[in-house]
Amino acid sequence: MMNQRQCEWRSGPPWRSGHDWRTSGQAGRIRFFRRIAAIALVLFLLGVCGMVALAWLAAKALGIFSSQGVTFAVVVVGFLVALLTVIFLVVTFRQIGLPLRMVMEAADRVADGDYSVRVKEYGPVPIRRLARSFNTMTERLGKHDQQRRNLMADVAHELRTPLTIIQGKLEGLLDGVYLRDDEQIAGILDEAHLLSRLVEDLRTLALSEAGTLKLEKELTDVSDLVREASSAFIAEASERKVTLKTDVPADLPHVMIDAVRIRQVLNNLLSNALRYTPSGGSIETSAGAMDGGAVWVQVRDTGRGMTQEEIESAFERFQKGPGSQGSGLGLTIARNLVVAHGGEIQARSQPDIGTTIKFTLPNEQN
Repeated sequence: MMNQRQCEWRSGPPWRSGHDWRTSGQAGRIRFFRRIAAIALVLFLLGVCGMVALAWLAAKALGIFSSQGVTFAVVVVGFLVALLTVIFLVVTFRQIGLPLRMVMEAADRVADGDYSVRVKEYGPVPIRRLARSFNTMTERLGKHDQQRRNLMADVAHELRTPLTIIQGKLEGLLDGVYLRDDEQIAGILDEAHLLSRLVEDLRTLALSEAGTLKLEKELTDVSDLVREASSAFIAEASERKVTLKTDVPADLPHVMIDAVRIRQVLNNLLSNALRYTPSGGSIETSAGAMDGGAVWVQVRDTGRGMTQEEIESAFERFQKGPGSQGSGLGLTIARNLVVAHGGEIQARSQPDIGTTIKFTLPNEQN
């Protein structure tokens, strides 16, 4: 019975006192500010009257003032002080209250999903900072919302392509359009592998961006890791007539990393380099030591290169170069995995000269 009552209480409407300024609209906000102004005015007047009364009582007790003229002067001075206080209060409240009201109205629009709203920055310095922070927040919310929409559209597009191919070939096999031989089955299997890799890339991306990616760190020889990753692309590089080089010293310090994830980073970088390096070009994978026992690794190619605009967006989701057949997630995943290890990654490139991508791995043993 107690559990049932608790559930009923929790599922009921939330407790509220008075008017909810988020739902009462402009009239509610006006009432809110009027009440604040009235309370502030009363407090100021009480304070002024109290100060004048205390001064008068003290002067009278000391025998400083005794004539009615002096009493009248004190009353006049008190009235003038109270009037100036009211004027000062009204001006100050307008400088603070109006900007705050604009922020509150804009907050209502943001709550309704309008991320294009901006607040004019004016008033005292703290209020201007509040407006600036609010504008920055809404701008970021708008960008994140647009990225989410773009991500959903891109994911749907990337998943649709292999699924359409698989569905078409299976229907062709059932209808007798295609022969039921190993070649057709192999083609379907290739598309299934592509679809599986895409789903795994999306999973890795989601986990890394959410900060929930679990890293299985162990003391790793980066020299061996780089050589093994590079050697896995020898056959593909030879087929494309691209020279594959490795320049890694044997005495690199061992670091605590998830070798599988860093191998994934190297695979993505080398795969991209091969994709954009023409026949006769070269790819060099190198590594070196840094201060404090950290290491750096870089992949440099002589491919088509990137413009400055392409470099700035290279690590964003689904960014593809001309003619790319990849998912556009490789560099994004590489960046997230490096950052998850506490390292940094950066790209340098020049059109028609090549691209260099370098990342660092800190030594967490120190």
